[in-house]
Amino acid sequence: MELSALLLSRLQFAFTVSFHIIFPSFTIGLAVWLAVLEALYQATDRPVFRRVFEFWLKIFGVAFGLGVVSGIVLAFQFGTNWSVLSRMSGPIQGPLLTYETFTAFALEASFFGVLVFGRSRVPPWLYLFSTAMVALGTTFSAFWIMVNNSWMQVPVGYALENGAFVPKDWAAIIFSPVVWVRFPHMLLASFITGAFCVAATGAWYFLRKEFEAEARVMLRMGLFLAALFVPAQLLFGHLTGDYVHKFQPAKFAAIEGRWETEQPAGEVVIAWPNAKKEANDFEIKIPFLGSLIASMSFDSKEVGLKDFPVQERPPVVIPFFSFRIMVACGLAMLALAWLGPYLIWKDRLEQSRWLLWLIFLSFPLPFIATLTGWFTAEVGRQPWTVYGVLRTADAATPFLTTRTVAISLALYVVLYGFIFLFGVFYIYRLLQAGPAGALVIASRDATPSRPMSVVKSSVVKAPLATGQAQEARGD
Repeated sequence: MELSALLLSRLQFAFTVSFHIIFPSFTIGLAVWLAVLEALYQATDRPVFRRVFEFWLKIFGVAFGLGVVSGIVLAFQFGTNWSVLSRMSGPIQGPLLTYETFTAFALEASFFGVLVFGRSRVPPWLYLFSTAMVALGTTFSAFWIMVNNSWMQVPVGYALENGAFVPKDWAAIIFSPVVWVRFPHMLLASFITGAFCVAATGAWYFLRKEFEAEARVMLRMGLFLAALFVPAQLLFGHLTGDYVHKFQPAKFAAIEGRWETEQPAGEVVIAWPNAKKEANDFEIKIPFLGSLIASMSFDSKEVGLKDFPVQERPPVVIPFFSFRIMVACGLAMLALAWLGPYLIWKDRLEQSRWLLWLIFLSFPLPFIATLTGWFTAEVGRQPWTVYGVLRTADAATPFLTTRTVAISLALYVVLYGFIFLFGVFYIYRLLQAGPAGALVIASRDATPSRPMSVVKSSVVKAPLATGQAQEARGD
């Protein structure tokens, strides 16, 4: 494969956006969980909720900063590498990104400072309101990005005038049925990511016999939330498949690994798609299941890749395997999310070390599922940037040289690698310090006979015995 400027530009954008999406997919769900924790703390007055809140607030701040830094580059690439796309779709994508700034960034920037510095300076109700506004801001950010991307997947409400896509119906663009399938799908992915990261951290502390009171809150709340969100995600995943089946049949055929039109259609469970032979190697197929999944019937006619010209087919291998990896991660998370609450009901979760290890090791699963989901959506959309109306090859900046893009890609890899390693190392240090090291409840525990320094030193490290004592006091 020739390393052209177009291919390197695609690889560069794929690398930067894949790196960036890791952090919003984590912080969107975590912001909502922080709001829940603060509400529980104010409603119950239990310090354990405050300690867990302060602990995760620090991690949220680091991940949020990494997401902002890594996301700024994406906007520049629209101008440097994809200037034709920017010129043609600017009348639509420009306002959508502006709406994100006016809603999401405004809320996040205004109220995140209150979360970090305002605990002792504002009333409790205003602090709780601030947590809700930060969560709302992250949700708005996801919404406008999904409106933008969904318009590129299924363009509606526009007209082509003077070589540009001009909006004619903003309601059709913003309230497209595709948006209201894909936005909940992304939002649930973020909630699940936050839930599993929290649960995995609680499991880690139980395995280390530290911070038992806080670990119990993390483990149980994380698993219960995952038990609710994962089944809902499977539903919206199916609905997302329905829009692909209806509007992007070539992508759907690539995901299914279906080369020939079939009636009824089988479901290819696993295979190796061979584009040269236009067939699958090592194929394992279940009869009739393909029709049932695609059309909810046992005899529907499902189109194959050979029905499309070669130049209009997406690469098959990436969407085929990324979709299956995503589904496998979802089923694994479903099993853990339902097994965990069952053992909680039996009061055996914290004693099941094998399950604690599985929960701890599961934290990469939602990130992998999110990334492979995006790979399926974006690679499967090829050869189109705006589906059906603007090809990727025609959207790139003219006269870009291979050397220029190769240098910028190498710089991004080095810079992002440094940022990622630094961020992960710092978050790991926060995890090692633990939730008790994140909080000093001065207003409640400090007294003239027990000064602040004593309070702080007493909660820097909370081993298992301390956690049991906290639970006994009702913390």
